[in-house]
Amino acid sequence: MPRAIRGDVAIFLCMTGVILLCSGGCAQKQQAVELYVDAVRLRQLSENEKAIEKLDESLQINQQFSLSYSLLGEIYREMWDYENSAESYEKATGLNPWSFDDQFNLGKVYQVMEKFKKAVKAFVKARELKPYHLEANIGAAKSYYKLKDYDNALIYGHHAEKIEPNVTEIQEMLGDVYGFQKDYSQAINSYKRALELDINNTKVMISLAVIYLKTDRDEFGKELLNSVLQIDPNNNRAHQYLGYYYLRIGKISSAIENYSRAIEIDARDWEAYRGLGVAFMLTAINEEDKALESKAVEQLHMSLDIKPDQPRRKRLLRLIEKYSN
Repeated sequence: MPRAIRGDVAIFLCMTGVILLCSGGCAQKQQAVELYVDAVRLRQLSENEKAIEKLDESLQINQQFSLSYSLLGEIYREMWDYENSAESYEKATGLNPWSFDDQFNLGKVYQVMEKFKKAVKAFVKARELKPYHLEANIGAAKSYYKLKDYDNALIYGHHAEKIEPNVTEIQEMLGDVYGFQKDYSQAINSYKRALELDINNTKVMISLAVIYLKTDRDEFGKELLNSVLQIDPNNNRAHQYLGYYYLRIGKISSAIENYSRAIEIDARDWEAYRGLGVAFMLTAINEEDKALESKAVEQLHMSLDIKPDQPRRKRLLRLIEKYSN
């Protein structure tokens, strides 16, 4: 960009409030703006490293230049350098807390980094600036959900629902929250609404099937899981939960078949290993088969190796100890 044009852009930005204090340093601040404009041009040319250099130079001249921090945050985020992105957005929001984009993008970066407390803080601030921004409300709801703060997850989830009720993602999230709160009736309603919007969403179908299994509506659950396998025959979670279904109704051979298939698809499926171990153990006890007992213990060990801190771990260890001798 010619220097004359860069100068015009810098003057325009200065006049519109990017640089508020010109006395005793406007020339330096104008130079910082020119470097920022160069960085914008370089970014448009996919010269991200050079753009970062220009932005760093601009900030050496003017450490209060929030736009440079904003653009650094954006470039680092696109480069998947989330630590530097978050640091840049933090500085941008510190200098300009009224910037919705910086608050919102900071929330998205912290969400990717799984720093959900910080993500919540950023999304909530973004929502204060734009209360009817759909993604800001969804971001806050999802982050609260990850923190297991289900009450606040519902509050922001319902805010999002009021803004746009016909979004599968929102209904699915509400179903997940209600499920964890054991409000199964509301969970079913939300999942059904999600499926009305996206009829072949296998993830939602499995979530709804699990609620049906938890509420003793086994046949509805089985029907949904079989529907999932018609859409996606290699869905290991559908096979895993079908294994659980068959184990519940006493069809052990079918349970073994489905658990085994789930493990073939995903060798790290600790729940399938545990279910397969239980199925083998039940068969071994019924048939007084010591070799099958050993095979059952082997599956249970595999489950614990993959997921040492799994629920009911102590019960599983007692079972292993009992049948290992």
